[in-house]
Amino acid sequence: MIIYDLCCNNGHRFEGWFRSAEDFQQQSDRHLVSCPQCDSHDVRRVPSAVAIGSANNTEPATSVTKAGSSHSSTALMPAGDEVMALYRQLVQAIANSSEDVGASFADEARKIHYNEAPERPIRGQASQDECEALRDEGIHVLHLPALKEEDLN
Repeated sequence: MIIYDLCCNNGHRFEGWFRSAEDFQQQSDRHLVSCPQCDSHDVRRVPSAVAIGSANNTEPATSVTKAGSSHSSTALMPAGDEVMALYRQLVQAIANSSEDVGASFADEARKIHYNEAPERPIRGQASQDECEALRDEGIHVLHLPALKEEDLN
């Protein structure tokens, strides 16, 4: 996976995870890449702060606190709208890179786990009991809470 720093035409910065540069370009051309804050599809790659530096700077990049001081173990946690935007970006990345198997999720996950179906990323619906049963069988699942579409915009 490649993580790109992206920016929309409204100046919102965010990250995107892609399999390759070609994957980013193809998704961008098909308007599958959008800003998690304003939903703009006019998105471009921007230089990463980690990749920017001088030849004399051999120290790794550090996080900067609100006060402006630099500490290598400090990170700013997003809050409110930023959290929802990050969650929306996560859900969109999962949707873009997985197959929707709907209500057959638990059955299909088992088939994949027991090599009865081709291995691939899937998503769908499963009850809490089904998710627990899958975990008991050693099948790793990620249960994302369902949100209304208007909460993701």
